[in-house]
Amino acid sequence: MRITREQNERLTRVENGAPMGEVFRRYWIPALLADEVPEPDAPPVRVRLLGEDLVAFRDSNGEVGLVDAYCSHRRAPLFFGRNEECGIRCVYHGWKFDVNGNCLDTPSEEPGARLRFRAGIKAYPVHEAGGIIWTCMGPVDSMPEPPDHEWLRAPETHRGVSKTNEACNFLQAIEGGIDTAHSSFAHNNDLSNNRSLRALDRHPELDVDLQPHGFTYSSRRRIGGGRVYLRVYQFAMPSTQIRSVRLSWHGEGEEASYPALHGHIWVPVDDHNTAIYNFAYSADPGQPMPENWFEDHEHEMGRGPEDFKPGTFWLVREPANDFMIDREIQRTRTFTGIEGVNTQDFAIQTGMGRIVDRSQEALGSTDLAISTARKLLLDMTDRVRRGEPMLGSAPEDHNGTRATDMLMAEDEPWREVSKDLTAAWY
Repeated sequence: MRITREQNERLTRVENGAPMGEVFRRYWIPALLADEVPEPDAPPVRVRLLGEDLVAFRDSNGEVGLVDAYCSHRRAPLFFGRNEECGIRCVYHGWKFDVNGNCLDTPSEEPGARLRFRAGIKAYPVHEAGGIIWTCMGPVDSMPEPPDHEWLRAPETHRGVSKTNEACNFLQAIEGGIDTAHSSFAHNNDLSNNRSLRALDRHPELDVDLQPHGFTYSSRRRIGGGRVYLRVYQFAMPSTQIRSVRLSWHGEGEEASYPALHGHIWVPVDDHNTAIYNFAYSADPGQPMPENWFEDHEHEMGRGPEDFKPGTFWLVREPANDFMIDREIQRTRTFTGIEGVNTQDFAIQTGMGRIVDRSQEALGSTDLAISTARKLLLDMTDRVRRGEPMLGSAPEDHNGTRATDMLMAEDEPWREVSKDLTAAWY
């Protein structure tokens, strides 16, 4: 699908009532990690979503509020507020608000003043699941039920979640994630290994099937001997990808391979920045994640504790230092010379600029998933305009899917052989 500049604007802009921002407001989207507000009366946290500045806090009863970043009195920043006695109190004049935005107290006014009954602030509904605080920022009368992805049903012992910020528009981050062909190149971290599955066939064949949740897409790589390396992915609207992974891990003195599923949720912070929520979970409900598996997975991705600027979700490797590219390693060992799979993606995606001009592209056969995602997102802007429900927003639309990868014979129908492995087990 060739994108015009007008379509590119419609696809990428999310601030100030832009059509794509209105699309995201019709879904439940992550606002922050639950660990960012770890306990009752913990310090409030700044949140920026869809170009809107907010503050999150967990009150004395453990309920989470997501409210306007500024007090209704003189617009003082509530980030500096006192989180106390089931509300956040502005430190400028002491006005206090609960998790629903109601003004509870105006101590700078005379006792009994009724001003507080009309001094409430904006508050958004929240839902806590999977280690994430979710919110729905659209009209209440069109708000769907909270999400019910398979990984959200996995027990805490079976899953992990993390967060990373990226300095580019959400769409080029999504498109990097759902581009299966680039993994044969950008993520080739061993140039000496020409027998890896992705090196044996660097131009996979793609299929895309539209689904109630968005779409299922597959890549098939012919690896010789009549065999095919099949990967089946899920893209759930508006911005979630699920894929299969099998990583090595070390435990109890032995090395093993652990089957899991992982993915990303790309959330627009504003037009020019994106928050990525990374999740992984055990493929088998009867098998919890081995100890340290998620931490090892994050380290391989380039998202270990040492990879972040202290106290932030921003990577140390960034555009300002060219992602610490090592040209000698690039020449001799890895395709990019950049450490960390996640970091390699960020280098390419942010290197395109904050918002890439898609009207200048020349798409090929391996870009089928990308063009499908664009078409569906554009379709959703039309649905908002017509007041229609969003694709994939209802729990029953997305709660039965998972991803897989496998080896199969060239003459086997991939949809049939993968059917049982792409249906939820939890």
